[in-house]
Amino acid sequence: MDAAGAGAGTVFAAFHQSVARYGARPFLCVLPETAMRYGIEPREYSYAETAAQVETLRERYRQAGLLAGTRVGLMLENRPAMFLHWLALNALGASVVPIHPDWRRGELGFLIGHAELAIAVVPPARAAELAAAALEAGRELIVTQEDLSGLRPLGARAAAAAAAAGGDLERECALLYTSGTTGRPKGCVLSNEYFLYAGQWYAGLGELCRLTPGSERLLTPLPMSHMNALACSSMAMLLTGGCVVPLDRFHPGSWWQAVRSSAATIVHYLGVMPAMLLGAPPGAHDREHRVRFGFGAGVSPRLHASFEQRFGFPLIEAWAMTETGTGAAIIANREPRKVGSACFGHPSAAVEVRILSGEGGPAAVGEPGELLVRAAGARPRRGFFSEYLKDPQATAEAWAGGWFHTGDIVYADADGDLHFVDRRKNVIRRSGENVSAVEVEGVLLQHPAVAAVGVTAVPDPVRGEEVMACIVAREAAVAREAASARETAGSEHEVADGARASLARAIQRHCLEQLAYYKAPGYILFCERLPLTPTEKLQRSELKALAREGLEQRGCIDLRQSKRREDAR
Repeated sequence: MDAAGAGAGTVFAAFHQSVARYGARPFLCVLPETAMRYGIEPREYSYAETAAQVETLRERYRQAGLLAGTRVGLMLENRPAMFLHWLALNALGASVVPIHPDWRRGELGFLIGHAELAIAVVPPARAAELAAAALEAGRELIVTQEDLSGLRPLGARAAAAAAAAGGDLERECALLYTSGTTGRPKGCVLSNEYFLYAGQWYAGLGELCRLTPGSERLLTPLPMSHMNALACSSMAMLLTGGCVVPLDRFHPGSWWQAVRSSAATIVHYLGVMPAMLLGAPPGAHDREHRVRFGFGAGVSPRLHASFEQRFGFPLIEAWAMTETGTGAAIIANREPRKVGSACFGHPSAAVEVRILSGEGGPAAVGEPGELLVRAAGARPRRGFFSEYLKDPQATAEAWAGGWFHTGDIVYADADGDLHFVDRRKNVIRRSGENVSAVEVEGVLLQHPAVAAVGVTAVPDPVRGEEVMACIVAREAAVAREAASARETAGSEHEVADGARASLARAIQRHCLEQLAYYKAPGYILFCERLPLTPTEKLQRSELKALAREGLEQRGCIDLRQSKRREDAR
């Protein structure tokens, strides 16, 4: 294999260099539990073996007439094939568009048309659905499987998406779609430089995140349609000769087994994971692992220290977005990390930061405001996304005034360390007080009856907005309340209503003991599931719709009279 045609500024060229240096070392590890879920073989792939399979795919694509600039959809989840196809396509200058398997025809049709896909590589069971979605979108699409058995010559289709202007660094490497929490997903165009910069940034962090070349094993349950997995995890290991251990998803019951059997030295996490892992009873084997640090964001400040004390490794909180990449990433990778304060570190010299108050001026020390970022120096967009595909207005608005407007509310303390408050659109304004949905969710998750929760605002005629918590309750807790309710209620309908009301009051009391009274939920809605994005984050727009429906149909429990200031004292 050689890097001819790929250039020095591509992901494939970087991989080619690592193959020469780390050929016999493992690049990918498929654990038995992941292999079973995907119906594939559990095994490890060395750098050299991965390179050989990439070359086979590269040649198949080349023979089909694939040209630089072509976009190829990959519905391959976290399978080894996802990595193989990505590298093979990058070698030819093509762009990959990860397709989340939970997307259905309407979403797929939008993506196929918007991205102008020429090829989609999908599981056999989804082929007909992708073809139908392409037909509805008016897009001619070749649908094939991971072995490319259905790949036909592209002909004119290969030129449908023009290659990016400029050299290899500027060329589009991937198109990632945002979660679409406030409308249609936006397509973030990500260059080769975006990915190379991400890997270099991670590899150079040092301190608590020091990487030893040729030795690390990084376990991630995050999807490859997420910038954390595709850019940070994969590129850091690729550049340093490490091994990526991708899980199909996060499974609390088998998590520690996966950590131990993979010999993971690093784990990546989302904020909900530590809370779920702490929910299991402590055990003698809690510290039997090789993990040196966890890398992620959103751990509840109230659970951060207890997780580290119990499991014996630091959770390193970081901040970034798909749009910023690591061009403006901030991370708490050195002490003091200020655990328990939602601190995500101090901006490095490579990042410039502004925090704007609600009035538009600079926020004072300790005052929450919107975070604005850019790369320091002559290239303020270095390491960032290139643009929102086909949406120059949204791109310009995001970069208004020469700064990227994140929409995140943070504050800086006296040391200049940054602390996360919430997304701007997730702040609830109740009687002149700002309430962070994330803060309330973190407290609610500590209640033993709460399995999952989403907090949002609902209209209130007196206070402007009121706090509503949509809660997925643990079955055991519901059963206990129902058993208690049967002693005083008659019909099963009355029993169910009494159990829900009793449980809601107990959950609210839990909040009132830990938070200012106005932050506690005034309404609680019990539901079977929460609306989640493909990356397991709350779909905030759908959560608002769920809350409004519960309010209008009187399906929620009204607790407003129980959260008065005098009652909380």
